[in-house]
Parts: sequence; C-alpha cells; structure tokens
Amino acid sequence: MSRTTLVALHGISGAAALLTIATFWVSALTAELVLATPGFVAVRTAILYALPVLVIAMMAAGATGTQLAGRSKKPVIRAKRRRTIIAAANGLLILIPAAVFLGFRARAGLFDAVFATVQIAELAAGAVNITLLSLNMKAGMAMRARRLRAGKATA
Repeated sequence: MSRTTLVALHGISGAAALLTIATFWVSALTAELVLATPGFVAVRTAILYALPVLVIAMMAAGATGTQLAGRSKKPVIRAKRRRTIIAAANGLLILIPAAVFLGFRARAGLFDAVFATVQIAELAAGAVNITLLSLNMKAGMAMRARRLRAGKATA
C-alpha cells in the first residue's frame, strides 16, 4: 500500500473514530438531560449497536498509524503513540464495557445508582478520549502541513 493511501486511510479512520466518540458522548449527555425514558433507552441502544463502527475505526487508525510511524523516535510521533495507547486502553477497559452495561441496563429499565455511576465514568472517559484523539488529529494535520510545505520548497 502506498504511503499516500496509508495517510488517507489513517486520516479517515482517525476522524471517524473521533466523530463516533463525540457523537456517542453528545448523544448520551443530551439523552440524560433532555429525553424521556423511551428516548433515553433508544439512544443507549443505538450506541450499543454502533460500537462496532468505533472499534473498527480505532483499529484502522491504530494500525495505519503504527505502519506510518515505523520506528520513528520523533517527539511528535512518540506523543501520538502514547496518546493512542491511552485512548485504546480507555476504550477497551472503560468505554466499551460501560456502553454495553448501560445499554443492557437501559433496555431492562434499571436506572439506579450503579447506572448513574457507570454513566458518569463513561462520560468522563469519553471526554478524555475526545481530547486525546483531537490532539492526535491536530498533530497529524500539523505534520502533513509541514510535509506539504517542505515538498513545495523543493519543487
């Protein structure tokens, strides 16, 4: 696969992951604050069914990012790698289990203190991942801009 294709796939999958997490986060918060129980259950169910989109986007972004980075020791690459590892761990250990738990509990009508606690943890973890992925996107766009400027300078 060419570097150009890899860069495009990395950008698209990273943006899809960030957009998916942000959509889940805004939807969950809006549902909690505004919607009645049936709407809230529908949002939680939709998040549950859409989880594979997030998982695939994160896997693709991680795989293409790893391939693009190679063995680079550049500080910007190391920072992106570190943020990606934290975001992936956060997703696997908190976000995915919380989304599944909350989706099933909402469908069962079990809105207790445990539900509220898990939801608060999920929203906090989601905010962390939105921040980390946004920083990675910003760094990636800056790297691309530098690469484009360097290409124009030699042309």
